Order: sequence, then structure tokens, then C-alpha cells
Amino acid sequence: MWRGILISLLISGPAQACQLALLLAVDVSGSVDRDEYRIQMDGLAHALRDGIVADALVDQQAQVSLVQWTGETRQKQTIPWTAISSHGDVLALAEQIENDPRVWRNYSTAIGEALVLSRRAFATVAQCTRKVIDVSGDGVSNEGLEPAGQRGPLNDAGITVNAIAIETDDTDLTAYFFENVITGPGAFVVTARGFEDYPAQIKRKLQRETIRQVTYLAE
Repeated sequence: MWRGILISLLISGPAQACQLALLLAVDVSGSVDRDEYRIQMDGLAHALRDGIVADALVDQQAQVSLVQWTGETRQKQTIPWTAISSHGDVLALAEQIENDPRVWRNYSTAIGEALVLSRRAFATVAQCTRKVIDVSGDGVSNEGLEPAGQRGPLNDAGITVNAIAIETDDTDLTAYFFENVITGPGAFVVTARGFEDYPAQIKRKLQRETIRQVTYLAE
């Protein structure tokens, strides 16, 4: 019996290591109303179900988590790190995101604190090769720590921060995110022209974030 188990293990080989830890940091500040929150969560779930994104997550044996963030003392990892080993895991995660209840409303925008909590969350997935925070937001930070001040600790931890700027006025949030939020090799900002444009842009963003390492490994 033991000989048969040993042969089976040799054939199957060692378990593939996690190549990507992806943390989705969702803005739930007071500027985001009920419908806009729903657009974000449904948009994320739809993007995860995209074939390109799902294949990349499975291929990389990814770990995915979700943080809701708003004011200075209000950030929470509402969906813990979830291992993605199959397309069934992706579908289950997408459903969980669709049903994730909103934790806060009517508070300020503290991007610096959101980055601090997100950085600390990676301690439990330190084995993953690549670590990425995906920040969504529709406004500049107006409370708490300056997000630009978090770049040093994030870089030291090997964490890349990308962002999706949901433009709703003439603030030029895309430029603000470029200058103050994103960091790490190849970090980028995607622009959504209002919340109605968010689903299409978050899908494009997740495709770019997830397939980059797959392409690199294939070279």
C-alpha cells in the first residue's frame, strides 16, 4: 500500500507554490452610495469570472483577499485569503464577493490607513512569489496618514500597489493616484470614467495584473 502511495506522490510531484497574492481594497467611504457599492462588488465578481483572469489565478495558485476601507479607523479584511486551485474556487470567491455586506458608510477617505492594513495582511501569505494590492477609489485621501508615506514600507515588503481611479469630478484622481498611491515595479493606474465604467475597467485591470507573471514565466 505504502509503495503505491509513494509512486502516486512521485508522479503528481510537489504542490505548486503560490505565485500571486492579490488583495482587493474596495472604497466604501461616504462618497460611495449604495448603488455604487453594488457596482464595485458586482464588477469585481464579474471580472474574476472572466476566462483570462480565472485561468491566470488558477495557473498561479493565487491567494485572493478583499478589504473594505474608509475612514482613519475603519478598514477591515472582510474576505480572508482564499486559495485558488481550480475554477470552482474562482466561482466560489466571486459569489462571496457579490454577497459581501458593506461594513461602513458615511465616513472619510483614509487611503494611507488602508495601505497599512493591506500591507500587514500579507504576513499570512508570505510564501507567495508576487504580492499586489489593487486599490479602488473615487476620491483623494482626506484623513489620516499620507498614502505616499507608505511607499517605503510597501517597497521593503515587496508589495506592488496598483489603482483604479473612479473619476466623478474634475479632481484628476488618476494623476493623484500616480503621484501618491501606486508603487512597485510596473505599478499602474487604470481610469474609470464614473462608476458606470468601473466594471469594464476593473476587468481590464485584473487581466493586466494577473497575466503579467504568467507571461514572464513563459518566456
